[in-house]
Amino acid sequence: MDKAFSSDEIPLGDLLKSAEQGALQLPDFQRGWVWDDNHIKSLLASISLSYPIGAVMTLKTGGADISFAPRPLEGATCDPVPPDMLLLDGQQRMTSLFLALKSQEPVPTRDARGHKINRHYYASITASINPSLDREEDAIVSVAEDRIKRGNFGRTIELDLSTRDKEIAAGMFPLDIILDSDETFDWQMSYLESNDGKMTELAKNWKRFVTEIIKPFNNYQVPVIQLHKSTTKEAVCQVFEKVNTGGVTLTIFELLTATYAAEEFKLREDWDRRCEQFKQHDILDQLQKTEFLQIVTLLSTYDKHALAGREAAGVSCKRREILRLPLSEYKKWADSAMDGLARAARFLRGESMFQRRDLPYASQLIPLAAIFGTLGDVAETFQNRQRLSRWYWCGVLGELYGGSTDTRLANDIQDCVAWLRKPDDQEVPRTVRDAQFQAGRLLALRTRISAAYKGLYALQMKSGAREFRTGDAIDNDSYVDQAIDIHHIFPRRWCENSGISAGIANCIVNKTAIDAHTGRIIRGHAPSQYLPRIEKDEGIDHHLLDRVLRSHDIDPVALRHDDFGSFFNDRFEGLIQQIERIMGKTVNRGAEGDESPFIEVLGARQVDKVMALIKAGESETVEFKATGRKNIFTEKKDPRIEWAVVKSLCAFLNLDGGTLLVGVGDDGSIVGIEQDFPFLKVGNTDHWSLWLMNRIVQAANPVAATYLKVSFVEIDGKTVARIDVKPSISPVFAAEKEGRKLFFVRTGPATVELGGEDLVLFLKKDFGV
Repeated sequence: MDKAFSSDEIPLGDLLKSAEQGALQLPDFQRGWVWDDNHIKSLLASISLSYPIGAVMTLKTGGADISFAPRPLEGATCDPVPPDMLLLDGQQRMTSLFLALKSQEPVPTRDARGHKINRHYYASITASINPSLDREEDAIVSVAEDRIKRGNFGRTIELDLSTRDKEIAAGMFPLDIILDSDETFDWQMSYLESNDGKMTELAKNWKRFVTEIIKPFNNYQVPVIQLHKSTTKEAVCQVFEKVNTGGVTLTIFELLTATYAAEEFKLREDWDRRCEQFKQHDILDQLQKTEFLQIVTLLSTYDKHALAGREAAGVSCKRREILRLPLSEYKKWADSAMDGLARAARFLRGESMFQRRDLPYASQLIPLAAIFGTLGDVAETFQNRQRLSRWYWCGVLGELYGGSTDTRLANDIQDCVAWLRKPDDQEVPRTVRDAQFQAGRLLALRTRISAAYKGLYALQMKSGAREFRTGDAIDNDSYVDQAIDIHHIFPRRWCENSGISAGIANCIVNKTAIDAHTGRIIRGHAPSQYLPRIEKDEGIDHHLLDRVLRSHDIDPVALRHDDFGSFFNDRFEGLIQQIERIMGKTVNRGAEGDESPFIEVLGARQVDKVMALIKAGESETVEFKATGRKNIFTEKKDPRIEWAVVKSLCAFLNLDGGTLLVGVGDDGSIVGIEQDFPFLKVGNTDHWSLWLMNRIVQAANPVAATYLKVSFVEIDGKTVARIDVKPSISPVFAAEKEGRKLFFVRTGPATVELGGEDLVLFLKKDFGV
């Protein structure tokens, strides 16, 4: 019986030329082309290294039983002609190569998030000839449609290849001319003529580049299986289904399953057993097989590297390293990966991330679990959890895990393990060092698509945000039971009716964690309407509700007066303070648009807000002090007056925050902080604020001062200092001089000291220590 097919190797250039001329087309039942940017780069890298990319299958046309309507490969603009061959298998590969190498147009593809993008592809000459660099990650580069690669959210230009001269200056060869000998020759001559006295060096580089890149592309042979034209339609359909099941290649997990099966180990059954344990943690319930294998591979390669040092292969969890993972290493480290994941899940709950959808970056769970899997209990000390928290939030708010992350994941386990093992080590991990947050980014965070958006939502809960109706802290149980989610504070409908732009109304500054019932109460109503309803329906005192609002970094006075501008300004700054505290570094404000759009708030508004606080009287979250330093009875500076201010501020820090008005008497009369000016080096508000911050640093600690925001208003010709206090993440103790440090909280309108058993219970309940 004659074979129904023949096989041969055909030069890649000839295949793509056939597609360009219409001799090779697709049958009408083929799916659309769907490969993303990373797949295309990987394919181009494989060609450059002469790696096999798999056979393609074609069908010779002209058979009596074949009548499929043909269509050209995407990007081919040939005149309608009957094809000689139909491409049955290999459409994604051949279309990707045709678009990248022959079409001369930007390739319409998608990024890792599925967003549509247009890309051109280049090969870096210096990276291509450097054997220590990875061909896919370092040498093959994709740039935008205008041939410019941008960074810092589009603000800066990292690489400009918009003209040939710029391509040559950057040493970036355009791959869309690599199969065109005339164009390649012209580019070569221009490159060699741009010598600046370095002709010999450029010629050597070009010669190596021809060997490493240009020849492999031009000499590449593609295995082609061609079905004869006598093949029946039924047979064609059956073959197509066999080779295109799901339109996807084998996964890493499936390849390892087949490899381990040769040693009589059933990887799939092992995975299914472990999945039952993941169900104990909501955040792990949808963990992917590949993610688990990456954690195991990180643990294995880190251990080998740590034992052998520089002589060992590098730490990695790339595809090739996973595929090289021996069964013995999988068995050795799989349980450590499970322990690391369980510890990571508990850690993330402590950061107020409770479900998989809350994770800003699923990929960051991989190094986190590997770090815990390596260190175990060592990573669980208070200091190390604080360090891990800083590393984690720098990755989230710095938005450092959005692209190719394999190298960063490997760096993370090495950097963090070294950092956590040395308590005195001040050399921070690269993720901490690299992270930056631009203040204006707050205005652009509007949906869960952004990692920083989800991160700030969780950060609000971690920082002590309480549920509006109940005043309860938001933990894992209440998060699920009360259906906590992101809701607008000023509703969209109110904003629209009030002329607030949709971009501002929908950004993270105007959103917070609220339960489903409260969300229904809010709906489209103004805050001045829905807050009284919450108080009435839930029987909650307005002072207590104000206390809850402050836990969300919301100014109660601005909210109750529907003062969107003042509210937005205050919360914008409050979120920045939260970001700076958790990242341990200053937020960038250097670019245009890095301030609140409502920054120019009239002073009269601030006066109205302070007067409203005075009128409402002292409470658990509001206190008045006539002066900060001066005893108005003795007319002298009095350390007891200063200490009273410190105690009040620490009490606010240790509970739910609050506002201290200095320059206001107990009866609400305006005294003015000018009374303190004679006791300052320079009698003005700047030096008064400096004195206050220094006093808190001396009495408590430098971190406590970062939770305070000082502003000043003039009322009846006298200055009132308004100190807004955010609740502290950790307990704050203070000493009057150099004596024993004490702990204060608010009880109603009073500041009280806690000690003994009461202090132990309070610290355990509110701070978990």
